Order: sequence, then structure tokens, then C-alpha cells
Amino acid sequence: MKAMLRLRMGNHDAHYGGNLVDGARIMALFGDIATELLIRHDGDEGLLVAYDAVAFTAPTYAGDYIEAHGEITKVGNTSRKMTFAAYKVIRALNDPANPSAAEFLAEPVLVCRASGTCVVPAERQRRRDG
Repeated sequence: MKAMLRLRMGNHDAHYGGNLVDGARIMALFGDIATELLIRHDGDEGLLVAYDAVAFTAPTYAGDYIEAHGEITKVGNTSRKMTFAAYKVIRALNDPANPSAAEFLAEPVLVCRASGTCVVPAERQRRRDG
């Protein structure tokens, strides 16, 4: 089972100089995807209990559009292993002469990948679509 969301990073997401977006913002997107996947699979939000690995591979800036993907890769009795990836699909040009300039990227840029484990207690599992 897979899920995807796309959204624009705004100025409110920029945490560092140069409008750099905090990596925690990308991790929050992964958490939202995990929640959707668990609801679709089990009918319950469950809990993200651990990330096994996280790698940030490119910077994200305010104005960039990020597409985040997640997939359930293994289902246990209560555990759900997942993988995540976030890609920059539109890049803000940050041109002072043209502050709204941006470009669609022909090849999305991987900005982060991660894997983790979620748990849905057996008594909260209402359905299994996967």
C-alpha cells in the first residue's frame, strides 16, 4: 500500500538563514503519510514508534514544492514497516528581481529518505485492506 502528498514549503517552514526549511518539517510529512497508510490499512491512526534510518540528501527552501511518498513494506501482527522518500518537484528561484519565479524540475530531486516502524494495537485494528 502506498500514499503520496505534495505541498509547497512556505516562509513559515523556513527555520534557518537563507530560507532553509528545517528537516523536521519533512519528517512531519512522513508522519502524516504514515497516519494515512495506517488508517487505510487498519482503520486506526496507530503510532509511529521508531525511525530505523533517516538521510537528508538535498536542501529544501521556502517556495519549493515537496512530494512525499510512503509505503507499507511489511505487515506483522501489530507492526507495520514503512519506507518514505521526499522529492523536490518545483524549485523556488529566490530571485530578488522576480520573487515569484520558480521552475518545474524535469527530474525530481531526492531531499530525504527514511524507514520506520508503526504499531497498531490488535484491539484497535478495525480492517485490513492490505
